[in-house]
Amino acid sequence: MRQFFIKYYKDLFLGKRFFVGIGLCVSLFLFSFFLPWLGDLPGVIFLVFVLLVLIDGILLYRTKRDVFLRRDIPERLSNGDENELKIYIENFYPFSIHIGIIDEIPFQFQKRDLWFKSNLKAGERKTIIYTLRPTKRGEYVFGQTRLYVQSPLGLVSRRFNIGDEATVPVYPSFLQLRRYELMAISNRLTEFGIKKIRRLGHSMEFDQVKNYVQGDDYRTVNWKATARKGELMVNSFTDEKAQHVYCVIDKSRSMKMPFEGLSLLDYAINASLVLSNVALVKQDKAGLITVAEQIGNVVPADRRPTQLGKIMEVLYKEKTRYLELNMEALFTSVRGVLRQRSLVVLFTNFESMSALNRQLPYLKRIAKYHLLLVVFFENTELKEITQKQVQDVEDIYIQTIANKFAYEKKLMVREMAKHGILSILTPPDQLTINVVNRYLAIKAQQKI
Repeated sequence: MRQFFIKYYKDLFLGKRFFVGIGLCVSLFLFSFFLPWLGDLPGVIFLVFVLLVLIDGILLYRTKRDVFLRRDIPERLSNGDENELKIYIENFYPFSIHIGIIDEIPFQFQKRDLWFKSNLKAGERKTIIYTLRPTKRGEYVFGQTRLYVQSPLGLVSRRFNIGDEATVPVYPSFLQLRRYELMAISNRLTEFGIKKIRRLGHSMEFDQVKNYVQGDDYRTVNWKATARKGELMVNSFTDEKAQHVYCVIDKSRSMKMPFEGLSLLDYAINASLVLSNVALVKQDKAGLITVAEQIGNVVPADRRPTQLGKIMEVLYKEKTRYLELNMEALFTSVRGVLRQRSLVVLFTNFESMSALNRQLPYLKRIAKYHLLLVVFFENTELKEITQKQVQDVEDIYIQTIANKFAYEKKLMVREMAKHGILSILTPPDQLTINVVNRYLAIKAQQKI
């Protein structure tokens, strides 16, 4: 009896047509008290209805091979991007069916209405595609897929519980990484808004001595080789390679601020991953340092094929801390780890001039030994307030304060420029493009 209950009753659900039919039968029985001419008609209709319900149940349970369903989930999800998931379904019933699918997605997405409906003819196959956008890194648990099947009668439906729980990690945005990597390899970065930079002069990394051909720079003529060879010879140079590029990520509380579901830390992590990948494609060495109240993880700059994987594994586990950034510890670490002049890209955030002034002495000391690029964020909500139409005195007051904070951000850029520190003030959603732009400009100008 228990096995019968588990096999049949537990997964059997009543459809809308069942309740409509029951309502009709109850109404006929009720009217028969006042309309004697109805006679036994309500009873006959009720028996026919019960018979149809039994036939509907038998149709759904009579075959051993009924439906096939498979959910395809990527091995990992990309944080902040639309990730594609697929549900493949095939109908083995000898008749058309109406299906409803509930996919038990992780609670982090907070979606309670993920319900797919469709119709399948006998032997038909169908693929349902939908997307999910995670906004936090970590492990996401997918539950079972619930499939509800109805026959053409539609009085009852049978539920299929398919699949087991699946845990999928959410990594920093590797989808962005792939897009920028393809653009960097094919020199088509302008398609993503990356500026095409005019090269200034040539690199000083010697390649070879070769015969002069029309169009070579006459300033590269090698007179000693020309005298020995008896014909005009020139020195050729290649782009300077293997420069060290370090991404330094601030994990303090200033990076907790959210923007479109992602924290500033997540935007910095995604941009760091893309910048590291572009640097490796451009034959530079990429490294990583994370810092909050103390130094976190340090990945020394390298150009090995496994370097990007190391950086991604470190970034996957990073979380925001709730203490202030310790710039003294960062300076000590930079001096100890970075043995040659490098490009140091610091992802942080300053909301006031006083916050910048507290850190400025350490920034100047780092800039003395390395090329420092400070990346901090524009407050887009303040920008919206400054552009809003004012209605009363309170709006004027709020807009004045917003303009003050927005102007302070611009003053920070000027203040750092006075001390020879490069900076980028950017909205979070344009962070990756602006950082890669500046890296390419620095590389083209041979500042490192």
